[in-house]
Amino acid sequence: MKAFIERYKQYRNFQNLKTSYRCGYAFIGIGSHSTQNLYPVINYLHIPLSYICCRDKRKIPLIENNFKGVKATTNLEEILSDHNIKGIFVSTAGKAHFDIAKSVLASGKSLFIEKPPCQNLKELEELSRIEQMNKNIVSLVGMQKRYAPCIQSLCKQLKQSSLISYRYVYATGLYPEGNPLLDLFIHPLDLVCHIFGKPKVKAVESAKPNGRGVTILIMLEHDNTCGIIELSTNYSWQKPIEDLSINTVKGTFNLTNMENLKFKPHGTSINGIPIDKVFLTANTEKTLWYRNAFTPTIENNQIFTQGYYSEIKTFAKLVETHKGDNISPLSSLTGTYNLIAEISRHIAKSLH
Repeated sequence: MKAFIERYKQYRNFQNLKTSYRCGYAFIGIGSHSTQNLYPVINYLHIPLSYICCRDKRKIPLIENNFKGVKATTNLEEILSDHNIKGIFVSTAGKAHFDIAKSVLASGKSLFIEKPPCQNLKELEELSRIEQMNKNIVSLVGMQKRYAPCIQSLCKQLKQSSLISYRYVYATGLYPEGNPLLDLFIHPLDLVCHIFGKPKVKAVESAKPNGRGVTILIMLEHDNTCGIIELSTNYSWQKPIEDLSINTVKGTFNLTNMENLKFKPHGTSINGIPIDKVFLTANTEKTLWYRNAFTPTIENNQIFTQGYYSEIKTFAKLVETHKGDNISPLSSLTGTYNLIAEISRHIAKSLH
């Protein structure tokens, strides 16, 4: 047994060392989100960065001191004109993303761009057209929840299930620094499009108590299910809530904070009489996936469980080999942006 364990450890170490990237990469942006969630993954995977681009010249010596062998610059054109650069990561202010993405795609380089990639559907369609003109480039939008292992597991389970309905609560504290619908709520709205397919908006109600935050209640209809979503910035950042409950014919799936996926089967019945109403039955709830916070491996790190690791690894593999499953190209966000636009119209209409 000891020899077997040692061989497994050696195999795992060799697999990590065998992965290498030969193309050149650059990163545009060095904000807090990037340094906390994206750069650590790039460093762990040993993806070679040749450039880091920022707006503030004062950061240049600091970047070059902390990232050995990387050239810091404020000149985007310098990066775009370098033929050795094949893939570019973009994570800056959301309002700047469209112009940068447009330039990157037009230069013939592959693009990883954080959400939101642009501000509206018209801009998304323009970026998708530019991408379609060059089949040799890749676009991948950082909708990391699509790549989260719990979502991957959930989607596999749902393929074998007959859906009835779902409830989704996504609640945080106040968000005064931007547009919550596009910056925050794009995640749950994108996820319901990704999991359940094209939605039709049946109803939207919104509230903004005393000028604070916003709460939006949405009823959606899909081809094979319907759901109710609560999006809110009237809760707390200390205890944010993300809870997705999906009711199927056989039972209920419940996903909590992207870390715990459970399934509870419905009670049985005889001639339409529910057995669990008549007799006390055992709780048979089953855990399908969870983050093991006790063991400090990469698979149990939140950067991995939230999907950042897999999305970046997927992008690099696509750039290097043009092989891999890109589940978040620019074109895949059309439904999400249509949904955001329709919700915005309902809210604007209710204010008049």
